[in-house]
Amino acid sequence: MSRREFVQALGAAALLGGGPGVKAAQADDLYDLKPAGNVSLLHLTDCHAQLLPMYFREPAGSIDTTGYLQLVKRPEHGPMAYACTASQFEERARLYGKMGGFAHLATLIKRLRADRPNSLLLDGGDLWQGSATSLFTRGEDMARASVLLGVDIMTLHWECTYGSDRVLELAKTTLKDKVEVLAQNIRTADFEDPVFPSHSVRDINGVKVAIIGQAFPYTPIAHPRELVQDWTFGIREAELQALVTKLREQGAQVCVLLSHNGFQVDMKMASRVEGLDFILGGHTHDAIPEALPVKNNGGTTWVTNAGCSGKFVGLLDMDIRGGRLQGFKYRLVPVFSNLLPADPAMQGFIDEVRAPHLVELNQPLAVVTETLYRRGNFNGTWDQLILDALMDHHDAQVAFSPGFRWGTTLIPGDTITMEDVYNVTAITYGQTTLTDIKGDMIKTILEDVADNLFNPDPYYQQGGDMVRVAGLSYTVRPYESIGKRIDDLRYKGQPLGADQVLKVAGWASVREGALQSKAPPVWNVVRDYLARA
Repeated sequence: MSRREFVQALGAAALLGGGPGVKAAQADDLYDLKPAGNVSLLHLTDCHAQLLPMYFREPAGSIDTTGYLQLVKRPEHGPMAYACTASQFEERARLYGKMGGFAHLATLIKRLRADRPNSLLLDGGDLWQGSATSLFTRGEDMARASVLLGVDIMTLHWECTYGSDRVLELAKTTLKDKVEVLAQNIRTADFEDPVFPSHSVRDINGVKVAIIGQAFPYTPIAHPRELVQDWTFGIREAELQALVTKLREQGAQVCVLLSHNGFQVDMKMASRVEGLDFILGGHTHDAIPEALPVKNNGGTTWVTNAGCSGKFVGLLDMDIRGGRLQGFKYRLVPVFSNLLPADPAMQGFIDEVRAPHLVELNQPLAVVTETLYRRGNFNGTWDQLILDALMDHHDAQVAFSPGFRWGTTLIPGDTITMEDVYNVTAITYGQTTLTDIKGDMIKTILEDVADNLFNPDPYYQQGGDMVRVAGLSYTVRPYESIGKRIDDLRYKGQPLGADQVLKVAGWASVREGALQSKAPPVWNVVRDYLARA
């Protein structure tokens, strides 16, 4: 498809399917992106198996203990404000429509690569998890979708929750000779042998480009250890530095880290590891419209993060001359499904994957009266619904729900379907729990989670938002040290005693043996709760 044909198709899509805020002229402005250099990388991350267009409300604000997020300048007006912020979300959602969807994403990527025929498409992980069909097929649907999309290289995080054997199986079958899995920081637990290649050196227009993979460092802590019991992870900063130095000595003209560390960890790493030109980051789902410069002893590393849920493509055009980076242009390209026509081949694949499950997926459960969203440091309306369902099902006094960042948004008037429930619960260890917990242990749990989120050293931040809580109230002081952040814990308005025992419902336990539980999965608990509501 030529640029002219593409822009004509965009105009037709806007005129036929766009809402009042979608105009053909915007398609030209957003998607007629001419190359700005001789080497290009396209970057996706944290798609969380969302094959269909969806709404995704960004967090209204984040507590920033590192100061890094304060560096980001987010747009205040127009379609990019809708894509990158929570401001006027309901109004803008109705104006601009849904985002993402792999059929629309495929159209955009084909257009971008038509002008950049030797470019690479990189995926930063969290691709295979987050939907019903990914759960039912144990990641097979998303592995196949990534091949069809043209992904060249990927790294890992939630993929590992299907178990190490399944990850290796898909890497050696569906992805073989098509998508290269890189992870410099995954080693065998016995002899510290590499499980995956650490890097890949590709020739792009005569330029040696080194891509290094960095999987989520805390996978065995964030998820049941038994899923990856034969692997170790970690940040492995020293090993990364040695690898970058070696690649430079071997003639790499540009070095890029494809990272699932999280934005704050990437910023710290960029200040300490010399020789990286760019870190294309993921995990924290931050939609960052610009590349941020970080100084280190060897020069400057530029850090990006390409959002989540298939809402964006990070487009990096580099000017490499004289054996080094001379300049670049980075753009966070939004995927407006009303503006981008669906790619027929990808749409056909999506229809095929979903067909056996449509009766269950389309099951209506309730009608939305207020926006259901997940993102936020401390709460989200989807999470509150899950908490209410847990307490109702287990007749519990208190409920905990993990501070997961993934999941789609629904706006008032939408019908909640079973698919929507899966979109916020679909994990391989979704069994619910009911546990008697003493007051002092509840405080310890909250302190530990708060430290993961608010520790001033990014290398001790293990991802996620604060655990969601129902049945209790508490005060949190994010800028205090561990042990001093959580205070004034109350149950039914009264101070919670250290020895007071409460029945606590939850789900997604990472305790040893949790995978063998016969308790009902959380998606069934939420389904039944909505049916009774």
